[in-house]
Amino acid sequence: MDNLISRRSFIRNGSIALGVMAVAGIEGSDSVFAQPGEKSSVFFTEDISADGLLKIYSSINIGISGKTAIKIHTGEPHGPNILPVDMVKALQQRIPESNLVETNTYYKGKRYTTADHRETIKINGWNFCPVDIMDEDGAVTIPVKNGRHFKEISVGKNLLNYNSMVVLTHFKGHTMGGYGGSLKNIAIGCADGQIGKKLIHAAPDNEHFDKWLTGKLFQENMVESAKSVVEHFGKRIVFINVLRNMSVDCDCAGVQAAPVKAGNLGILGSVDLLAIEQASIDMVYKLPSQELHDLKERIETREGLRQLSYMKELGMGNAQYNLIRV
Repeated sequence: MDNLISRRSFIRNGSIALGVMAVAGIEGSDSVFAQPGEKSSVFFTEDISADGLLKIYSSINIGISGKTAIKIHTGEPHGPNILPVDMVKALQQRIPESNLVETNTYYKGKRYTTADHRETIKINGWNFCPVDIMDEDGAVTIPVKNGRHFKEISVGKNLLNYNSMVVLTHFKGHTMGGYGGSLKNIAIGCADGQIGKKLIHAAPDNEHFDKWLTGKLFQENMVESAKSVVEHFGKRIVFINVLRNMSVDCDCAGVQAAPVKAGNLGILGSVDLLAIEQASIDMVYKLPSQELHDLKERIETREGLRQLSYMKELGMGNAQYNLIRV
């Protein structure tokens, strides 16, 4: 795999002066995505704290302005692996005109209705600022340019109220996606609960999960959904993956999530969606075998790496990147 990174060798050799690196996709091109032949910048810190998160954000925030949506995953009640609230609060307070955003679920959990979702938001501590459940008042469609499966995707109506988006993601495994990074956070997480999520999952209903779409086609549907969100915001969207408490299960599993076996790695940030997802997978795949085994099995049995290859086919950034320690 390209750019396979050893934690030890990176820590030993990874210090690079920030000033010499150009952030791909911000200046010098009209394209939303990094251009062929370029390497994108992915910033990294081992410091999984509010300070570390703010350092990463400060390295990538050049395009963020105006009313800003911070896309998080609120998780089911009392989930043990959700992002630390103090970290998210520090980031939100750092970004003017910002608030947290989410959408309701299609499965019938504690975020299926807006009322239940708001109660979960309180339980998990996200109510330190306004939280916009973007599909609370309905949905709108936005185009999927050059999609093979979709020409448009249905998203929470309130997405249109924002000038910029910061995608703040707890990187971990996922029951259907194999892994959930920034792509899944916007692909499923911006799609509205009743239409968009149903389309992506090709779900006959919200109960018979065995009939939901899986494997390669599901991964491709997610990629196209994410593409629509990235192209909607253009150069005013950035991505942060926090590689911490990486269970094989998503925060959708709540207290039922499988025990964490993988060691914490750090925080990654980029303006290039493909680059940050590739870098995150590369770092995870260099974990010691006893830590990696379950997570790798989950990713590969769900064909999760198709997220990366299909993004590359659709020109959604670079799999080649420069890793920059901050």
